[in-house]
Amino acid sequence: MRDGVLQTLLETRARRPEAIAEAAQRRRRRPMVKPSGRLMLVAADHPARGALAVRGRADAMANRVGLLDRLLTALARPGVDGVLGTPDVLEDLLLLGALDDKVVIGSMNRGGVPGTAFEIDDRFTAYDAASIEEMGFNAGKMLLRIDPTDPASASTLAGCAGAVSDLADRRLPALVEPFWVERLADGRAVNDLRPASMVRALAIAQGLGRTSAYTWLKVPVVDNMEMVMEASTLPALLLGGDPPGSPDDTYASWEKALRLPTVRGLVAGRSLLYPPDDDVAAAVDTAVGLL
Repeated sequence: MRDGVLQTLLETRARRPEAIAEAAQRRRRRPMVKPSGRLMLVAADHPARGALAVRGRADAMANRVGLLDRLLTALARPGVDGVLGTPDVLEDLLLLGALDDKVVIGSMNRGGVPGTAFEIDDRFTAYDAASIEEMGFNAGKMLLRIDPTDPASASTLAGCAGAVSDLADRRLPALVEPFWVERLADGRAVNDLRPASMVRALAIAQGLGRTSAYTWLKVPVVDNMEMVMEASTLPALLLGGDPPGSPDDTYASWEKALRLPTVRGLVAGRSLLYPPDDDVAAAVDTAVGLL
């Protein structure tokens, strides 16, 4: 961002908080799914859980202006449909005028902070269905981690079920990101990405709420994706995540999974916003090309 643009953002934040609601009301909106049926979204809800690391760099996402610069670059690339984020990030983008004609998905439960005793208690601490509707956004996203050793998973299940129902009452899609969780010997919680565990997580996620009519799934690319995606008829978006391998390997796995019949597109954040060569535009263009 140019210095003048940044200064205007900072002054507006300090002096005119009502400008956020005004920007939301005048934003040019678009439907979530266009005739092509494909979606390419950029994710930026990681900082709200204190998850700032990318590819081993602990503070990669710590600089907010740097993150906004990368998001502005990504959102300006042809073929990028929109963004997924928490209120702080999306409101900055609103004030910067970057969300016109974009799909906007509000991230809802960010309470399960990694490395804490309450990590699996993924409480709804950001958007709710009412605020997503009020802001004129397209959908709500929620994380569902199921740890068979932690009773907090039950409250997360109940919270997600309620959010799915509340969104459906407003005819707003719910994007549910489910994981089965494994506890390591040192007590750390890690996502179990074995195909059978992903099938189990998807089976539970798609049954949440009073109706599944507006439910979408957000699914990581794992081994045997064909079997995993056969667990559901619901529309799904692939989760980009923070892949450990080379970008070429990552893109190849995405390309293969994007051919599956229920997969409608891709939601990628860290892998595109912080690529190894730091060329955000090129990384985003490559991902768009896969669609």
